[in-house]
Amino acid sequence: MDVHPQIQPLAFLLGTWRGEGQGRYPTIADFAYGEEIAFAHVGKPFLAYTQRTWALDDQRPLHAETGYLRRTAEGALEWLLAHPTGIAEVELGSLDGATLRLRSVGVLCTPTAKRVDELTRELTVDGDELRYELHMAAVGEPLTFHLSATLRRVRDRG
Repeated sequence: MDVHPQIQPLAFLLGTWRGEGQGRYPTIADFAYGEEIAFAHVGKPFLAYTQRTWALDDQRPLHAETGYLRRTAEGALEWLLAHPTGIAEVELGSLDGATLRLRSVGVLCTPTAKRVDELTRELTVDGDELRYELHMAAVGEPLTFHLSATLRRVRDRG
């Protein structure tokens, strides 16, 4: 099935990516993690996104996200994400070559979720390597570095 023309500029993301990352935040101990991300399409003007992470020491699940990445007719990016921890976010941004830069414009939290006020993400793809960095303002802390990872494409763009 052909990629919808509106998201054709994002086709370089398609596939499954796997690798390792590092995290830190002022309120927790530094940590390393494994991660798998998948971007897929169904011929409509969006990419479906899933993400999961696990602890490297014992393989226990850590975090997951699911959502949709859209590109407007004007070329802006819209990323809608849901987290099983009770957080939903909307990020807006831009595409510069093979780099996505996004900033949250809305973060909703359920009554039992930890408070998250703002997130920024930057993803860059170079061939079959995806690198990203995430900054977060949460639980009373200002916007600060939280995560970075390097992933390799393990399944083709199909």
